[in-house]
Amino acid sequence: MTLATAGCDGLPDARIVLLKSYDERGLVFFTNERSAKGMQLAENAQAAVVLHWESLCRQVRARGAVQPIDPVESDAYFARRPRGSRLGAVASRQSEPLSDRETLLLEVDAATTRFEGRPVLRPSHWRGFRLVPVAFEFWRGGGYRLHDRIRFTRCDAGWTSGRLYP
Repeated sequence: MTLATAGCDGLPDARIVLLKSYDERGLVFFTNERSAKGMQLAENAQAAVVLHWESLCRQVRARGAVQPIDPVESDAYFARRPRGSRLGAVASRQSEPLSDRETLLLEVDAATTRFEGRPVLRPSHWRGFRLVPVAFEFWRGGGYRLHDRIRFTRCDAGWTSGRLYP
């Protein structure tokens, strides 16, 4: 999904992240808290996401507050990731300047050596976040740009819905 965040400067930033899970509480993704998105979420714990299926002419948008998930959930997901992905998460200083690719590969090699014969535990700065939606919009493409748009908005009684012009 595309995740859009903004720090205290208000300048939006968007990137693709893996939607790892969802339930009645919201949409879950994982990242390094020290990354650009992690720092932006620390400054402004709100975000928007877009899931787009071009071949189906469908799109879902959501926006709301973002909360860190329980560390136990983060540990459980991290432990299920491939070992190489866990080593990469340990070695990478995500979003920091990198002089050359060789430096990154040397850091991955160092992490591989350090965890030889041992489990790769989740770094404390790598965790899951949950977007708690206050609004969803479901979009279905239509001919001549006459798309269908339905918006659901959270309210005290649950959710209200309404149709929008394309």
